[in-house]
Amino acid sequence: MESRSSQATNVIRFPGARSSANSSRDQRSLMDAVYTAGSLPIAASDRATKIMATRLTIFGFVVIDELQADGTVRRLRPSEAVHTSMACPWRVSKPSSRYRLDEEWPETDRELFAALQA
Repeated sequence: MESRSSQATNVIRFPGARSSANSSRDQRSLMDAVYTAGSLPIAASDRATKIMATRLTIFGFVVIDELQADGTVRRLRPSEAVHTSMACPWRVSKPSSRYRLDEEWPETDRELFAALQA
């Protein structure tokens, strides 16, 4: 004799393993790790982590530095990070500031970002 629930169900279970990956949760944990440690190295071949870091860079949550073969570091813009190869490792860091004023900018450009005194 078979016991059945009195309630009918319309949920169909598909065979196969379920993916436990959740991209927003993984991005959040990557961002938390970077903010906790200050920076995080990413191996050259770690494509999944590089893709998550690129998404976070586009929104300005982290910055990406590409470690060159000669030991120099090059800051990647979001557009460069999207198209980069897997040849070099990265260092993902939290940005020093959301808006950075560079001393090399002309005075007229720096004035655009100056706070107005009331």
